[in-house]
Amino acid sequence: MPKTIIVSNRLPVKVIKEDGNLILKGSEGGLATGLGSIYKEGNNLWIGWPGLLINQGIERINITERLKKENMHPIFLTQDEIKNYYEGFSNETLWPIFHYFSQYSEYNETYWEYYVKVNQKFCDEVENFIEPGDTLWIHDYQLLLMPEMLRKKFPELSIGFFLHIPFPSYEMFRLLPWRRELLNGMLGSDLVGFHTYDDMRHFLSSVSRLAGFGYTAGQVNMPDRKVIVDAFPMGIDYQKYADAAASPETIEREARYRTSLGDQQLILSIDRLDYSKGIPQRLMSFEKFLHEYPEFKEKVSLVMLVVPSRDRVTRYQELKEEVDLLVGRINGQFGRINWTPIHYFYRSLPLEALSGFYRMAHVALVTPMRDGMNLVCKEFIASKLDKKGVLILSEMCGASKELSEAILINPNDINAMVQALHRALTMPEEEQIAHIEVMQKSLKRYNIHHWVSMFMKRLEEIKTSQKSLATKYLDQPTIDVVKKKLKKAKKRLFFLDYDGTLMPFSDTPEKAVPDKELLQLLEALAADKKNQIVIISGRDRKSLEGWLGHLNLDFIGEHGVWLKERGSNWRTLTKLSGKWKNEIRSVLELYVNRTPGSFIEEKDYSLVWHHRKVETGLGELRTRELSSHLKYLSSNMNLQVLEGDMVVEIKSARVNKGRAAHQWIEDFPSDFIMAIGDDWTDEDTFKAMPEDSWTIKVGSSSSAAKYNLNSPAEVKDFLSKLC
Repeated sequence: MPKTIIVSNRLPVKVIKEDGNLILKGSEGGLATGLGSIYKEGNNLWIGWPGLLINQGIERINITERLKKENMHPIFLTQDEIKNYYEGFSNETLWPIFHYFSQYSEYNETYWEYYVKVNQKFCDEVENFIEPGDTLWIHDYQLLLMPEMLRKKFPELSIGFFLHIPFPSYEMFRLLPWRRELLNGMLGSDLVGFHTYDDMRHFLSSVSRLAGFGYTAGQVNMPDRKVIVDAFPMGIDYQKYADAAASPETIEREARYRTSLGDQQLILSIDRLDYSKGIPQRLMSFEKFLHEYPEFKEKVSLVMLVVPSRDRVTRYQELKEEVDLLVGRINGQFGRINWTPIHYFYRSLPLEALSGFYRMAHVALVTPMRDGMNLVCKEFIASKLDKKGVLILSEMCGASKELSEAILINPNDINAMVQALHRALTMPEEEQIAHIEVMQKSLKRYNIHHWVSMFMKRLEEIKTSQKSLATKYLDQPTIDVVKKKLKKAKKRLFFLDYDGTLMPFSDTPEKAVPDKELLQLLEALAADKKNQIVIISGRDRKSLEGWLGHLNLDFIGEHGVWLKERGSNWRTLTKLSGKWKNEIRSVLELYVNRTPGSFIEEKDYSLVWHHRKVETGLGELRTRELSSHLKYLSSNMNLQVLEGDMVVEIKSARVNKGRAAHQWIEDFPSDFIMAIGDDWTDEDTFKAMPEDSWTIKVGSSSSAAKYNLNSPAEVKDFLSKLC
């Protein structure tokens, strides 16, 4: 029976040593909770590192057996692997770049070598469990290479990948020396998920400009398949936090805390120790608040919980020292015998303790400099059973896209934070309740279980779609069937693309003239009165007329702009304007000036930038830049940017090959229809064909066509068999 395998750097439990014994301790994290509905069922599995250095021998065997009972399997890391792969590349190289702290990133070749090695180690372990029909869901930045590694061994495997931290802009990501390898690694997936649309957009930009793959509407066009990129904002287990807030233990803790803290308005701050969290800026804003609003002295306190993290690393030690100094300075400056401005705890706390703080806090101050989602703010909202409280939230974290009822601030703007604190502490209760109610309704609906369900459902849809786009090679038995159907048909309609289908590509468009063999073949096909041959091409009408006009053929030119039936004049399917060309031409000319060997081809209602003669690598790079540039410019101009073989073409979005082909199918009913094409523009033609048509893609990529051939030579050989 097919199963789902979840793979992450850490398992949803951690192994800890107490009195010389190894103990399994469950994780409180949202991911562990949400994915519990998957990995705990049937023969499903979660594979990852148990979080502790465990030497070979009986301890590893015991832990493996205990985890197996919980549907988990451990991957054991050595001390060197932990140091170089996890602490090194993952957290000293990727983490700072992905959080926009490039000045902290270390580009260490040894780190990279270990990162590759450990990703391969995970793959080798996962391979032992993979069976036909299985689904794999890989998580986070520690395993970016893993999807591609597994794809090479299991081409049909259903692979999803989710990144739980921000994906940086192209300008930031390209600083990484191993940027292409990382992108290609992620693109081994069928579905790549992010928390926000911005992360998705940054990833697609990097894929286009660094990996060299075009995309349309969140769909990356890989040579062998399509990869979908989408945003899935992660929720929390809402009921878990609401129930925890109502539990007797939480209420008892809250009563104790209130007694200790006195009659204060409380501002709550909870973070892991990390430079991306903006803890010093938060403290400075609170200090400035007390200066500017002295009437709040002795009436408000900041409860700051900082969870220890990597405190053996120098940079984190320095951050802790800075936080300690700031807390000491503020408490020393403003504190009284009966009032402490900041209650500072450097430790992790159990859920009931956190829940007690969530319940009693008047304001939650969640202001990271950059964060993927940040679930603390969602936990705070879910814990507010009386609906009283205010959330101040950084616009730099993913949750800000959902929790728009919060007070949103720029964490770099200390003055804005000061004003936000004043507004929050003086907000009327009815306004607090109104905001909290809206946010609670959203969090209840889009909880962690909804997130898991949405991702898995989307992955299933994509795999089904990929299978429907898989083409079968047009072998001899199939050709024999085609010939039988053709013989029975009284009226036949052929749609034949030109460049890359009937003729190989040429360095310059004007050199791709039809050879004698092709002219004779088309003449023979057209000679049969039952056949109606339509040349459907991106070529301009003058070229088509000049090369093939003497034959008994129909024409669709410029990707559906110009139409011509036998014995008729050229016409357009719809009224078009070329006024846009002046603005776009200037952009294309800029790229011609920057790219030796490239040139512009002008058609009646489209412009084409060719780079077949450009130095390898440079042409692909410029294509990515130009496509992004044109898509941005044309977003409000009803234009379409098409990436073909060594060309970028821009034309009206109102016409395409599929729409024009549909016109022929309507006007000339036929009992045998065939369409042959080679690139993405021909997909519109294939999609327009009736179900019983014969559709053939030239090349091996996924397609809406049912069959494929390898080259124009094979196409001509096949057509000659039909004559």
